[in-house]
Amino acid sequence: MAELKIDAVVFDVLGTLVDEPAGLRAGISTFATPPRPSSSPSPSPSLDGSETERLLLLWQRHIEREQRRIVDGDRPYAPSDALDREAAEAVARARAAGAEDPAAADPDAVDSLARAARRLRPWPDTVAGLARLAGRFPLIGLSNASRTALLELNAHAGLRWHQALSAEEARTYKPDPAVYRLAVTVAGLPPERLLMVAAHAWDLRGAQALGLRTAYVARPAGDPPTSSDRFDLYAKDLADLAGQLGVF
Repeated sequence: MAELKIDAVVFDVLGTLVDEPAGLRAGISTFATPPRPSSSPSPSPSLDGSETERLLLLWQRHIEREQRRIVDGDRPYAPSDALDREAAEAVARARAAGAEDPAAADPDAVDSLARAARRLRPWPDTVAGLARLAGRFPLIGLSNASRTALLELNAHAGLRWHQALSAEEARTYKPDPAVYRLAVTVAGLPPERLLMVAAHAWDLRGAQALGLRTAYVARPAGDPPTSSDRFDLYAKDLADLAGQLGVF
């Protein structure tokens, strides 16, 4: 630890500080189970777990594919709001194909579903962990979420930063180096004096390629490191990370 000299900490948000899959599941379940009129003799049918997971996977694959296409230059830049709307429409089409569901064609319901990506709860250790680390380091949030989505997401989850940066500023997505460069520029520090914290190994590899130091934090929905990854720190949660950084 003596050789790890850090002057600022950069956090991924989606999946690292908030439980993105749970929020999307909740949005999908609400969308797929519209309220019935009070005069209806039976309750609305609800999704079973396997169908919810199928629709969640459809959403996630759409976002991953389209962000990758943008990073690779195969698609013009579109903010996360647009990609979330596309994912919501894909879920609506898939749901409509499986059952006669008026909500699947309701634009307001699809809009609400798209906004589920902003209604995400923090992990249990997130708020206290950020507060603890903020007593020692400047904290920078660095997210693929758009500016508007990041503002709403931060407010909903109670996240507090010294600076919150959206990949929208670079008109691309992580792991494009241009996104990590936003944090380096704002911090005004050499990359090696910044610590990138994420639950996604792919995200940390992107930061590492630009020279940032890296810390993997384990989350149930993260992308765990492979045997070939060499990150500076490995933590079970933010309290563990703070302890490793000497913040007590």
